[in-house]
Amino acid sequence: MQTCIPFDPYNNAYKFPFGSVAAGTTVYFAVCLPRPMGCTGVSLLIREAFSGREAAISLQWRETDGIVEWWNAFFTPPAEGLYYYAFEYHVSWGKGEIGPDETGVGAFSANGGRWQLTVYEPDYKTPDWLKGGLIYQIFPDRFYASGQKKDRVPKDRILRTDRENPPIWQPDADGVIRNNDFFGGDLKGIEEKLPYLESLGVTCIYLNPIFEAYSNHRYDTADYMRIDPLLGTEEDFRSLCREAEKRGIAVLFDGVFSHTGADSVYFNKYKRYGAGGAYNDPQSPYRSWYQFGKTRDEYASWWGFDTLPEVNENEPSYTAFITGEGGVIDHWLNAGAKGLRLDVADELPDAFLDKIRQIVKKDGRDAYLLGEVWEDATNKFSWGTLRRYLLGKQLDAVMNYPFRNAVIQFVKYCNAELFMRSILRIVEHYPPQSLGTAMNHLGTHDTERILTAVSDLDLSNSDRAHQAALHLSDPQRAVALRRVRAAAAIQYTLPGVPSLYYGDEAGMEGGKDPFNRGCYPWGREDSELLGYYRQLGQIRKAHTVFRTGAFRPLSAAMQCAAYLREDEAETIAVIANMNPHDITYYINVPHDKEEVLLGGVRANGGIAIAPTTTAIVRIK
Repeated sequence: MQTCIPFDPYNNAYKFPFGSVAAGTTVYFAVCLPRPMGCTGVSLLIREAFSGREAAISLQWRETDGIVEWWNAFFTPPAEGLYYYAFEYHVSWGKGEIGPDETGVGAFSANGGRWQLTVYEPDYKTPDWLKGGLIYQIFPDRFYASGQKKDRVPKDRILRTDRENPPIWQPDADGVIRNNDFFGGDLKGIEEKLPYLESLGVTCIYLNPIFEAYSNHRYDTADYMRIDPLLGTEEDFRSLCREAEKRGIAVLFDGVFSHTGADSVYFNKYKRYGAGGAYNDPQSPYRSWYQFGKTRDEYASWWGFDTLPEVNENEPSYTAFITGEGGVIDHWLNAGAKGLRLDVADELPDAFLDKIRQIVKKDGRDAYLLGEVWEDATNKFSWGTLRRYLLGKQLDAVMNYPFRNAVIQFVKYCNAELFMRSILRIVEHYPPQSLGTAMNHLGTHDTERILTAVSDLDLSNSDRAHQAALHLSDPQRAVALRRVRAAAAIQYTLPGVPSLYYGDEAGMEGGKDPFNRGCYPWGREDSELLGYYRQLGQIRKAHTVFRTGAFRPLSAAMQCAAYLREDEAETIAVIANMNPHDITYYINVPHDKEEVLLGGVRANGGIAIAPTTTAIVRIK
């Protein structure tokens, strides 16, 4: 044996199995200490996060080579939860702790840091049909317009045909940004483009809100039980789901349940729906959904926007309306949806989320429940408590923003070590069921377009006027395109399900809302980039290893990160070279062959990889 670090949660010699485990699984822990320390005892310190219970388990001395010695113990978590752990050692002059350093491995430290062990319910199951697939996110108004005539369209909407221009972003004469301009994208238009989506390898469509609403983003729901008239009808939705299913594509809808629109059937502030509604009538059946102050104009609203009155999700009639038999979720799943995404899931109370999961999984229904959480969802703190999204009784998975941040930082700033630590932390913390169905996006309706995000433009302090005028120069775009291709190859090969925001594959640019919500440039796509995404889709579909294959890091140094995806059938190596020069990478693991699938060439026993390029190589 050689001198070693005290503890490494990513190495099976120290902890096995790696990552999260089911309740009742025995976990092996080992600590390596310098023999000259004269250690007289080591304990595993464990705190269960939800209950606060603490325990200390004595490690047994195992062996020494005279230079270092090993101590080990076994721990079987009895129930689902989060278990934070560290090690305490005793020597003749006192005691100390071993906790994680900034890289995640063990260090002799007294800073109180601990590692996390995620323990999930043994029967936790997420939909197999999504694993190995590809999500395509569509902002419905901006994708494709079928030209189908629409009925009952409110007269206060601005209907536009200049699809090459950006959405209206300036305030109107009253100083209000109304978000009421529409470009005519609809459900029939999406149905017409199913062959296009199939050519990309798409297996799941995630639709931004489709219910009646008066803003073009439709997060101000007016009627949960009616498709917005500009998008079509319920029959159009059912038809889209049927035709998509024939092509192996599922459809998800967006559930916006933390608030409604002020201009809605339920609140009806502007009396569009007659004289009733919670705002106008204290006896309204919807009155108890909302929180009013001394006057009707003093009501709780989402992040202070008076157009978005908050609801009390735990109010029984509202809970039943959304989660009951025949309620909103049940209705649209019965209409053909294969699941839903929960808007601001971290702002929904646990009891409400529990009810949502029950109706989503009713009678063994194999539907997908995705939540919007921007941080590590396994240890998210909100509503005054630690949340339990991914322990087995709530969400299937979340939108993987930590993944997005890690990939963008890597392709822009080339820190391979930081990238690998970030990915390993996600893989370590997330249960395999949720990791395998995580929405691994690089851009959404809430972020800059990926091409803009990885460019050298600085949008950190940009106001809307500045963002409206921003466009990448040809040299800037060339650099950004290389980074996007490198990022996309990483995205398509890491654990989870890649999610493509409509138009990113066509080379669309744009800052934050609303500039990331332009119309898809039909006939003006970047054909080279589009071809690259199609190639990635074909690679992902052709190799089972991207479905449930294990993730194993190979190296992370000198602006290059490499990892393996492996299952019983095959092993694929992914090497991302963010250097400004060519490299030759030698895959230092036993392998049968080197079949380059993308981004490199065999050379002198290694793989030659161009600057800012990700190579995908089948080695078994």
